[in-house]
Amino acid sequence: MQVVRTLSQAVIALGTLAAASTYPAAAIDISGAGATFPYPIYAKWADAYKKETGVGLNYQSIGSGGGIKQIQAKTVVFGASDMPLTPDEVTKAGLVQFPTVIGGDVPVVNLEGIKPGDLKLDGATLAQIYLGQIKRWDDAAIKKLNPSAKLPSQAIVVVHRSDGSGTTFIFTDYLSKVSPDWKSKVGANTSVEWPAGIGAKGNEGVANNVAQTKGALGYVEYAYAKQNKMTTVDMLNKDGKVVSPKAETFQAAAANADWEHSPSFYVILTDQPGAGTWPIAGATFILIHKQPQDPAAASEALKFFAWAYGKGGKMAEDLDYVPMPSGVVTAIEGVWTKEIKDASGKPVFTAAH
Repeated sequence: MQVVRTLSQAVIALGTLAAASTYPAAAIDISGAGATFPYPIYAKWADAYKKETGVGLNYQSIGSGGGIKQIQAKTVVFGASDMPLTPDEVTKAGLVQFPTVIGGDVPVVNLEGIKPGDLKLDGATLAQIYLGQIKRWDDAAIKKLNPSAKLPSQAIVVVHRSDGSGTTFIFTDYLSKVSPDWKSKVGANTSVEWPAGIGAKGNEGVANNVAQTKGALGYVEYAYAKQNKMTTVDMLNKDGKVVSPKAETFQAAAANADWEHSPSFYVILTDQPGAGTWPIAGATFILIHKQPQDPAAASEALKFFAWAYGKGGKMAEDLDYVPMPSGVVTAIEGVWTKEIKDASGKPVFTAAH
């Protein structure tokens, strides 16, 4: 079957950038690296933006851990991570952090005769599977949640990320909230000591592994599951309701988020209340230096994200990402003007309204 691109292919290379209007024309290349979670929408935005403006973007889908390292090392104009840095970490690193879209981590399986939505799990059972405590698909705990499903007496092949990953942070943060056992033994981070399973690089790698392995269970950002027609698992949420992964349930997870009053837009969206809430949701974030080494390239990056907020919402929705609310976008663009400046103290980019 046709599965998502391999890591080596997961680079958007769309030519050189036009110069920012506030800087002299020059051959500027803008570079970004990090999270694979938003790669499908960043690729779609970049393609549309190139066609509309002639301006290109080079984004390497290497995982959130790599994105954080590269922006801290100043080897890219912006980094991307699904694990937000804490406000203290942002300040210490001299960065500005802002969210671009909201999405969802979804469990995906490769089980004969099981279609999307046929199988449901709760957080405690999912944690037990990833802890290696539940080893077969016909385990009593899974059968209790799925009395009418035809579950095979087959070993569960657990697939997880091998690289530093914000998708993993969202997933393990959720498991830590619903399973005291998981919290004490493994915890939440971009990289953890996995008790069971096989590792794969990127959302791409996990999707490929699950697609090719009978009896597999993995977790990917929903766009990867949707694009590759994978079998998704429904979840019982905090309210005890069974929900399917889709834009509406991801949006419900963000309904009570107070972005505007959260320093560095630090908001975690896992295990939120609400009957229609998807429990493993999260935003994805951009990291950029407050005083960029290359102000013209930083200006082009911000111009791209301003365009994405203004014109990219429908494209995001088509991939079941949730665009940021307009009030949050206004707050984000205000932070850009206030905090991202060149050496003379002049804002590198101010969004037009």
